[in-house]
Amino acid sequence: MNYLIRLTQAAAIGMALAACPSMAFDGWKLESSSAIPGKNSAWDYVSLDTANNHLFIGRRGNGLQVFDLATAQVIQTIAHTAANSANGATLIPEFDLGLSYNENGTLTPFKLSTLEAGTDIKLGDELDSAHYDAFSQRLVVNMAAGESGTDLVVLQLPSLQTVGAIHVSAKKPEHAEADGRGNFYLAARDENVVYRLNVKDLSVTAKWPTPGCAQTNGLALDAANKRLFLGCRGNASSKPSFAVMNADTGAVIYTAEIGAGNDEVVFDADLKRIFLANGVNAVLNIFEQTGPDSYKHLEALGTQAGVRTMVMHPKTKKLYAVTAEGSADYSKKITTSVSPSYANTFFPDRFFVLTYAK
Repeated sequence: MNYLIRLTQAAAIGMALAACPSMAFDGWKLESSSAIPGKNSAWDYVSLDTANNHLFIGRRGNGLQVFDLATAQVIQTIAHTAANSANGATLIPEFDLGLSYNENGTLTPFKLSTLEAGTDIKLGDELDSAHYDAFSQRLVVNMAAGESGTDLVVLQLPSLQTVGAIHVSAKKPEHAEADGRGNFYLAARDENVVYRLNVKDLSVTAKWPTPGCAQTNGLALDAANKRLFLGCRGNASSKPSFAVMNADTGAVIYTAEIGAGNDEVVFDADLKRIFLANGVNAVLNIFEQTGPDSYKHLEALGTQAGVRTMVMHPKTKKLYAVTAEGSADYSKKITTSVSPSYANTFFPDRFFVLTYAK
């Protein structure tokens, strides 16, 4: 009799745990892999235009490629961007505007509706990425660093006229997001800090250290709860980690170990999930937000080497990432700051768009 009671109790507990979303295993997986033809090329950022079902891929020497999600094919390369070496694109639907940010220091504007390119805008000798602040309707461009740090060039939209620059001492400014209230947050990998900027006033309003989070690189924002999600690559004394920061005070309130080589962090407010893509260890770490200061590590999905940038479709909740089959050729320069075996040579026609889903 006691055995039957214990068995019934165990079954009830099991059913309760299975019904509890916070204890559930999400089970993300690779849904599809689409090969894109092309010669040896590195890549960086991806962005998504949901209205036109287009994924934009900054494929550097192959240009800013437009991947149609319906047909799973590249339908166009934005004009000028192959020669300019596109690193990615910032999309601003309110102005029917896309901006390819290119390694040669130019921006290439184009229409999201027609994909027609305009005249290139030369900002300097080299740049890395660009970010939009809807509150001020301004674009912030991460330029190449100088001896004293980096000038973040600021342009007014839709005119695309330069209005000034914000100087930061960091030489490796990385991912950034705006909160829609006038605050603009920027991760700085070399300084292990997060900057808070006022893009309208062109000023630095705070500079917060990130203890337990070395080489602060990826950044996503939960604007409703005022929390920043940071992807940290780690160093000799600190493991790669996920960190949560209070966006009002700069206090780090949570950290957890993740895979090596983080670049992208994605937060979805509907799912209450944070996704961190880590290209060196080829793993996608997934956390659940159970409260503003409470987080659970749900799973670590094995991906492929080089899967480090991605974007989520806000309706379908599918994740789109890119990578290429490559090798580290030790006769050439290797970015050893990321990994001593970081690929620097990629094979023709071995570039892929990867779709992950539940």
